[in-house]
Amino acid sequence: MIPDSLLDEIADALVEPGYWISDRAIPVDIGTGLQGAFEMLQAEEFKVAGIGRQTDFQLEEKIRADKIHWISANSPETTQFLQWMDALKAGLNRRLFMGLFDYESHFAHYPVGAFYKKHLDAFRAKGGQPSSNRVLSTVYYLNESWLPENGGELLIYNEADSAVVETVQPTFGRLVIFLSEKFPHEVLPANRERKSIAGWFRVNEGRLS
Repeated sequence: MIPDSLLDEIADALVEPGYWISDRAIPVDIGTGLQGAFEMLQAEEFKVAGIGRQTDFQLEEKIRADKIHWISANSPETTQFLQWMDALKAGLNRRLFMGLFDYESHFAHYPVGAFYKKHLDAFRAKGGQPSSNRVLSTVYYLNESWLPENGGELLIYNEADSAVVETVQPTFGRLVIFLSEKFPHEVLPANRERKSIAGWFRVNEGRLS
C-alpha cells in the first residue's frame, strides 16, 4: 500500500531531524473519503477535548478548545485510513525497530478561534520517566482551499531552545509525522473552521520501564 521509497524517506527523516511533512503521502481518494466521513458526523458526536490520560484526565479550556471524535474501522473511509497507518507502522518497525504496537486517532474539529496551546503528546512523570506510551504522532489535514490568512497553523518547536522549527499550514492532504517526546507543538487560532485527524502510534507499556 505504501511504496518502499516513501517508507525509506519517512524513516530517514525520523532519524534526523525527527519529523516529516508531505502533501503527497496518503492517496487523495482516502482524504476525500475522510472529508465525507467527517461531514457526516453530527455535532453531538464530537466531545470537548481534554488533557492528560485516565485518572489525570481533565478539561482545560485555557489550553485547548477543539472537539474530537475517536476513529474506528466502522466505515470504508476510516478503514482505508487505518489500513494505511497500519502499513506505515509495519514499514517503520522494519526499518527503525521502533516497536510500534498500536495506533489511535480522532477527528479534530476546531471552530473559528479554537486553539491548542503548546504541549507535548508524550507525558512524563516525575523524574523524567515516560508515563505515556505514545512515541510517534501524526496529523492529517482535511481543509480544502486553505489560505495563509486563514491562520490555524501548527507550530513545531525545538525542545532544546523553544525555537519554532516549522510553521505548517493545515492544507488538505498534508501529513505531519513527528517523534512525540521530542517536539512540543501548538495549534494557532483560525478565522475559519479547521478539520484534521490527530493520531498516535504506541508501544507496549513494558518497553517504557
